[in-house]
Amino acid sequence: MTANEYQKLAMTTLNPKLSRKDVLINGVMGLCGEAGEAIDIVKKHLAQGHELDREGLIGELGDIAWYLAETAFALDVELEEVLSGNIDKLKKRYPQGFDRERSVHREE
Repeated sequence: MTANEYQKLAMTTLNPKLSRKDVLINGVMGLCGEAGEAIDIVKKHLAQGHELDREGLIGELGDIAWYLAETAFALDVELEEVLSGNIDKLKKRYPQGFDRERSVHREE
C-alpha cells in the first residue's frame, strides 16, 4: 500500500460533517493527542518499569498516521508529497546522512 492509498482509505472514515477548518483542527489536535499516548507508553517503560507495550505503541503509530493523513487532507495535499518533501529537507540538511556537527550548527 502506498501512502496515498492509505490516505484515501483512511479518509473514508473522516466525519463528512466537518468543515475543512474543523478537519484541520481535528487533525492537528489528534496528532498531539496520539503522540501523547505514544510517549505515555514509552514513559511507563522507561520510568515505571513496565514492559514495553510494543503492540500498543504500534497501534498509537497507526493513530498518528491517521491524523497525519487527515491534516494533509485538510491542506489538500497528498501524503506522499508531505513525506517526499520531508526527505528532500533531510537530504539538504544531512547530505551524507546524520552528522552531529551539522545538527548542532544548523542554520534553520
